[in-house]
Amino acid sequence: MSHAMNHERRLRRSVLGLLAGAVLLPAWMQVHAQASDAQSAATPEAIEMVRRADEIRFPRESFQTEITIRNLSDGQQTDQRKFRILSRGNDNTIVLTTEPASERGQALLMRGRDLWIFMPSVSQPVRLSLAQRLTGQVANGDLARANFAGDYTPSIIGEETLDGQAAIVLDLVAVDRSVTYSRVKYWIAEQDKRPLKAEFYALSGRLLKTALYEDFKELAGRLRPTRLVMEDALKRGEVSVLTYETMNIRDLPERMFTREYLRRLEQ
Repeated sequence: MSHAMNHERRLRRSVLGLLAGAVLLPAWMQVHAQASDAQSAATPEAIEMVRRADEIRFPRESFQTEITIRNLSDGQQTDQRKFRILSRGNDNTIVLTTEPASERGQALLMRGRDLWIFMPSVSQPVRLSLAQRLTGQVANGDLARANFAGDYTPSIIGEETLDGQAAIVLDLVAVDRSVTYSRVKYWIAEQDKRPLKAEFYALSGRLLKTALYEDFKELAGRLRPTRLVMEDALKRGEVSVLTYETMNIRDLPERMFTREYLRRLEQ
């Protein structure tokens, strides 16, 4: 009887595994097909444009920036949070929560595309997805990893005039499923290659949210967008406004970006 029950359990697990594979396989195949098509459509010009826009948004060198995020619903502020970001290149980032006081000491650590959250009340770090929501319309990856050039394969799909500026429109396809969004439609100013607008899409093709890059000011040695407005595509009026208060080049050693060091990092 026991042998028969064990056999039945193994058979049930096998069937469930096959069903799960049948559900996930089309999604994996879609991602692979999109990435392959994008690679064949990518041009050196498109790749260079995205790289230059990345360098306008953030320095290539190690830096520290302070960000305030205000969440609004129909124009009324519902929440405000503050973060300190320490970034070394495109692959190592620490996001420290500085406000509200109840969440001070909470930190995100990104190495490559691996992301963990550290909380004072929890002894072990917890693995997170870049696509998981951090606050309002802001995903973890929006703060922890902003490397469009490394995460997406771009192709030029047209030209438009956006608020009186001539813009090149690009289609960015995720290199794999680990990045924050499956696809991004990206508007870059034709004249100076500033980022102007982005639309972020899910694997299903559904538009998730729209972002506008605004209020260009000098930060860390060059003109950069200091205000990012992200609006939910389905719930009109649900908006998050990211304001970059300061940004400074700072030497950040590799040893800082480890789980061991983060426990000792001053908040």
